[in-house]
Amino acid sequence: MKRYLNLSLIYAIAAMAGGVFYREFTKYSGFTGVTALGKVHTHLFLLGMVMFLVVALFAAHNELAKNKTFRLFLWTYNIGVPLTAVMLLVRGIVQVWALNLSAGMDAAISGIAGIGHVLTGVGTLLLLVSLKKTAARTGACDSV
Repeated sequence: MKRYLNLSLIYAIAAMAGGVFYREFTKYSGFTGVTALGKVHTHLFLLGMVMFLVVALFAAHNELAKNKTFRLFLWTYNIGVPLTAVMLLVRGIVQVWALNLSAGMDAAISGIAGIGHVLTGVGTLLLLVSLKKTAARTGACDSV
C-alpha cells in the first residue's frame, strides 16, 4: 500500500508543478488563450494522484500485488500517464510560442500523445480486470 501512496504523492507533486508551470509560463509569455498546458495539471491529479489513492484503498484489503495483471497495469499505466502529460506539455509550449511546425512534427506530437492515451486506457482496463480477478479469487463476487 505504501508504494501506491508514494506514487500518488509523486503524481500530486508533478500535477502541482505542471499547474505552476502553466500559470507562470503563460503569464511570462503574455499568452491569454486556451492551451494544452492547462490540461497537464488535471491529467496528473486525476489520472495519477486520485487513481493511486483508489488503488491504495483496494490494495489495503486485497492482495493485488500478487496478481500478474495488476503488475502489468502498474507498468502500462505508469508509462502512459507521464507520456501523455509530457506530450501535453510539449503541445502547450508549441501553442504558447505559436511555433510553426511541419506537418510531420505536428503529427508526431499528436501520435505520441495518442500512444500515451492508449497506454493509459489499456492500463485502466488491466486494473479493472485485475480487480475482478482478485474479487473472484477472494469470493467477494459471490454475494452479488
